[in-house]
Amino acid sequence: MPARAVRGLVTVAMAAVLAAVLVAVLPAVAFAHVTVTPDTLTQGGYAALTFRVPNERDDASTTKIQVQLPPEAPLASVSVKPHPGWTYEITEARPATPVEAHGAEVTEVVSTITWTADEDSAIKPGEYDEFSISAGPVPQTGQLVFKTLQHYSDGEVVRWIQDPAPGAE
Repeated sequence: MPARAVRGLVTVAMAAVLAAVLVAVLPAVAFAHVTVTPDTLTQGGYAALTFRVPNERDDASTTKIQVQLPPEAPLASVSVKPHPGWTYEITEARPATPVEAHGAEVTEVVSTITWTADEDSAIKPGEYDEFSISAGPVPQTGQLVFKTLQHYSDGEVVRWIQDPAPGAE
């Protein structure tokens, strides 16, 4: 085979490998844009959770954030920290099985929290903001996943809803 053909095949092979690596890496990288801290919790305890939301657009502001609490691991008690310039709405749902908290059976839990900015408080390009809740008791589970929708002023909705890879934080 001529050297030119071999170089062409190597270039195509390298491009295919690079594409495969990017496909494997990008979902993991994209998942990390809206984050929650702390990254470890004490099962059975209560925790202050903070969702950090960066605006990654150059031409639109973040106007609404919707955080879905994990339906497979419901939290019996959730309190929202007020956030100046933003209103919040809580949506409740019935868990698959009632949750016990402090000796009582809880049959309605918070399923979604939606924060909406007033006109002057949207997260502008190049900025980030943080939204906090107190929640618990933390269920006996290996991980909690908080799927999030980020709404922009131009109507775009970015869905941070990928499940983490097994073993990933």
